[in-house]
Amino acid sequence: MEQARRLWALRENISEAQRREGPNIKNDISLPISRMTAFLEASKRALASALPGVRLVVFGHLGDGNLHYNISAPEGEAAAGFMAHAVTANRIVNDLVASHGGSFSAEHGIGQLKREELVRYKTDVEMQMMRAIKQALDPLGRMNPGKVL
Repeated sequence: MEQARRLWALRENISEAQRREGPNIKNDISLPISRMTAFLEASKRALASALPGVRLVVFGHLGDGNLHYNISAPEGEAAAGFMAHAVTANRIVNDLVASHGGSFSAEHGIGQLKREELVRYKTDVEMQMMRAIKQALDPLGRMNPGKVL
C-alpha cells in the first residue's frame, strides 16, 4: 500500500515540479494504445533532431491512450527562451500524432491555444459537424462566447 501511495504522489506532483522548473511546451494528446510505442519512438527521434537536448516528460493515462506529452528545455538552457520553439515542437508532435491515428487534443479540449491546429487537423465535414452541434446546444451563443466554435 505504501508503494502505491508513493507512486501516486510522484504522478500527482509532476505538474508542480515542471511549474517550478519553468515554462515547458505542453501537449495533451491521445493515441490508439497499439500505436503508442511507435509514436513515442518517432517523436523522441524527431524532437531530438530538431531541438537537440530537449527533455520529454510524458505521463498520464496510458491505459486509455491519453498522454500529457510535455517538452522541457535542454539542461542549462533558459526555459523562457526555449519557449520560442513551441510552434516547431508542437507541429512535430501534432503531425506525428495525426500520422499515428491520434488526436492533438485529448481530455483538456482545444482551448484558445489550439484553435489554428483544429482547422489544420480536422476535415471540413468534421468542422461542420462541430458547428452544427454547437448551434443545436447553444443557439444564442451564450456558452463560452468567442471561443473555438
